[in-house]
Amino acid sequence: MSTPVKLVSFTIAFACILLALNFGLRSSMGFFMAPISAEFQYGREVFAFSLALQNLCWGLFQPIAGAFSDRYGTVKTVVIGSLVYAFGLFVTANAEGVFGLHVGAGLLMGMGIAATGFGVVLPAIAKMVSVEKRAFALGLGSAAGSAGQLLVIPVAQSFIASYGWSNALLLMAVSALLMVLLASAFRGAQAEQQVHENADTQTMSEALREASQHAHYWWLVIGFFVCGFQLAFITVHMPAYLTDQGFNETVAVASLSLIGLFNIFGCLLSGSWSGKYSKKMLLTYIYALRAISIAAFMLLPMTAMNVYVFSIITGLLWLATVPPTSGLVAQMFGLKYMGTLYGIVFLSHQLGSFSGVWLGGYLYDATGSYDVVWWMACIIAMLTAAIHILIDERPVARIRAKLA
Repeated sequence: MSTPVKLVSFTIAFACILLALNFGLRSSMGFFMAPISAEFQYGREVFAFSLALQNLCWGLFQPIAGAFSDRYGTVKTVVIGSLVYAFGLFVTANAEGVFGLHVGAGLLMGMGIAATGFGVVLPAIAKMVSVEKRAFALGLGSAAGSAGQLLVIPVAQSFIASYGWSNALLLMAVSALLMVLLASAFRGAQAEQQVHENADTQTMSEALREASQHAHYWWLVIGFFVCGFQLAFITVHMPAYLTDQGFNETVAVASLSLIGLFNIFGCLLSGSWSGKYSKKMLLTYIYALRAISIAAFMLLPMTAMNVYVFSIITGLLWLATVPPTSGLVAQMFGLKYMGTLYGIVFLSHQLGSFSGVWLGGYLYDATGSYDVVWWMACIIAMLTAAIHILIDERPVARIRAKLA
């Protein structure tokens, strides 16, 4: 029998640093919008489309990256993903027109993010730790991504200010290559994982068929679509919404910073509670609280203090869905093909993100207000909370039969 790695170990630490780099580099791309758009004189729509394409490719390639990781291992997946990620930054830095921006910042970075992010690393972490520590480890990994967002963004901004946007992207490409070294941390643990996985004779096609015929899996997929819708809408449109309400940029920056900061605590708490309490009920509470907080935000007077309180609550709930959702996939179907099955769930999240960003802009142009989208986000969150109550979080019959 193999022994799971300790929760406090170099392997887990390197996995968290890897996720911090993955999220931090990606989150910094918005600060290149102004300098790149100014140099090419395209207006902001072109590079904005590159970033939208990045998110879409991230979602589309996530199930593929997860399946590759399940079949060939985390190390190979992260190494290839890191090289593609770095190459995407390199191509963007040397882009001479629209095509280069879309290929570099859009297609290549989207593929690289998919192969080095949550969909690949969290299943690897889940396989490395003991069952009782799994939920907290997933929360720790989720929190690491948010911490990277807070830590890497200031560095990227300083690179732009000191060296210009092109050289800043080249420095970030070198930083992305560090993930190749971090991938080696999975090598020793991967051999131990294989012992357990070889005992499971289920094929990937059988795993996909089993999940596709399991209604409760699809309810998880629907829930993550709603999560992505809300997060992307707030991330992209919150600054403009606050400007419409008469606030200056300082309030918008503080709002998003508070969301990022308190997301760290929310992920850690969610991970801890996922190991102690019902994961489906935790998700029910998270989505219900999101709905209540949005309704209160819309109904209460629009003051700076209320904006900050809403941001803190939103931050606590931001990625708090990740540990229980990924944990439920592992709990229901086992670990062997967790990367593939969680990748499909995450694809739904990204489709929700695309919908939230697009509908936010479309309905604002149509109505002159974001109110319709805010209330839409509120209603679907409440419906999602109700759906999660019905989820059967027990392992599927195949696993229950083995445990009997």
